[in-house]
Amino acid sequence: MESAAALSRIGLAGLAVMGQNLALNIADKGFPISVYNRTTSKVDETVDRAHREGTLPLTGHYNPRDFVLSLTRPRSVIILVKAGSPVDQTITALSEYLEPGDAIIDGGNEWYENTERRIQQVNEKGILYLGMGVSGGEDGARNGPSLMPGGSYQAYSNVQDILHKIAAQVNDGPCVTYIGEGGAGNFVKMVHNGIEYGDMQLISEAYDVLKHVGGLSNSELAEIFDEWNRGELESFLVEITADIFKVKDYESGDGYLVDKILDKTGMKGTGKWTVQQAAELSVAAPTIAASLDCRYLSGLKEERENAASVLKDAGLNEEVGALRNGVDKKRLIDDVRQALYASKICSYAQGMNLLRAKSVEKGWNLNFGELARIWKGGCIIRAVFLDRIKKAYQRNPNLASLIVDPEFAKEMVQRQGAWRRVVGLAISAGISTPGMCASLAYFDTYRRARLPANLVQAQRDLFGAHTYERVDRPGAFHTEWTKLARASGNTGGSLN
Repeated sequence: MESAAALSRIGLAGLAVMGQNLALNIADKGFPISVYNRTTSKVDETVDRAHREGTLPLTGHYNPRDFVLSLTRPRSVIILVKAGSPVDQTITALSEYLEPGDAIIDGGNEWYENTERRIQQVNEKGILYLGMGVSGGEDGARNGPSLMPGGSYQAYSNVQDILHKIAAQVNDGPCVTYIGEGGAGNFVKMVHNGIEYGDMQLISEAYDVLKHVGGLSNSELAEIFDEWNRGELESFLVEITADIFKVKDYESGDGYLVDKILDKTGMKGTGKWTVQQAAELSVAAPTIAASLDCRYLSGLKEERENAASVLKDAGLNEEVGALRNGVDKKRLIDDVRQALYASKICSYAQGMNLLRAKSVEKGWNLNFGELARIWKGGCIIRAVFLDRIKKAYQRNPNLASLIVDPEFAKEMVQRQGAWRRVVGLAISAGISTPGMCASLAYFDTYRRARLPANLVQAQRDLFGAHTYERVDRPGAFHTEWTKLARASGNTGGSLN
């Protein structure tokens, strides 16, 4: 070993795409970093990139011992490996050489309870642990991601200066904050991904309506999304959607690439976890759930093709052509823009409500305005209107829902006419818009002072004696509904 001066400030194990780019980002900000990967070629590749991208202070290591011993104490090691057992294996390999006060930071998309288990596990050896959500993909990891660290505050403090430098920078600071104890960081990242599912689904529905009802070409769609990205919808996902519509299929030399992509969407599990947690916590998240259902249905390509054929033979006619002739394109484009914006507010409201429910359950004391702030840059859902969400929670940290924030409430009311027109038009045309429909139904259900739930509760009482409450006096009541209905001897009138 050389002198202490030669030791690295931080280490990173796991050099797939995200790990490699995050390591180079850290080195680029002037922090000496050691890297390690079980596959040695990945180490060589990263070291080579560090030389090519500016002789960055990065050193490669080929076994866990040399890697850990190359770090200055208290040591901090980021691991970026596949979630599940590979994380446990990496922790075991590194723990052999780590000492009390050292810290492990898992930067993968991990199930939050796994993080909580690992916190306890390594704590027995005096090792600190952080579960840190990292959003922004390959580009974000290299140039500035949104970071969501949760777990040991001491572990966070040890690397706070590094995280602040490598995170995306926005007008009100770096896109990183200490989220909370335990698996809070992983949980927040999971919900971020659930919101991302909803966003992507809503954008795809806007595309579907504009293309099939409006008859818009890819070049027109690119222009529209570019224009939307200069207004209230300005966001990473709207920006990249405009870019996608501009790319021609250079391989075949014919048409646009987006039209050649198989309509089956992949997924890695965070959307499913979000919907499962919403159900566990009795939080309605219909927009996010609809986006997940659509991914499942997209996977049934052969079944869908068969259904299209069978239902056509059964006499189902496409209504799109007839509708397209009478559509005012300019108005449709503006209506879809408004419908997309209003639907997005509902999706974010659902995500924030899920975070609040979990925060209460776990005692995490999440700061929702701060979460909105760190999502303003670096991450996949980064958008201008997150600044408005931040301000809504600053105005009222106990806000029950974004829908009842005075500013957002005004916007929802102004846009509901356009929103209803788009959903109605899509239904008439036989085009499914499950995300927009789910958002609108959520809005309409949430804003009603009285729902038909009274009838459902009466049914529950009739067949299961579940009791009910009354609006005019306190207490729990049970009624012998069938006996009383029979005793009345009539149905109360005739429809004839």
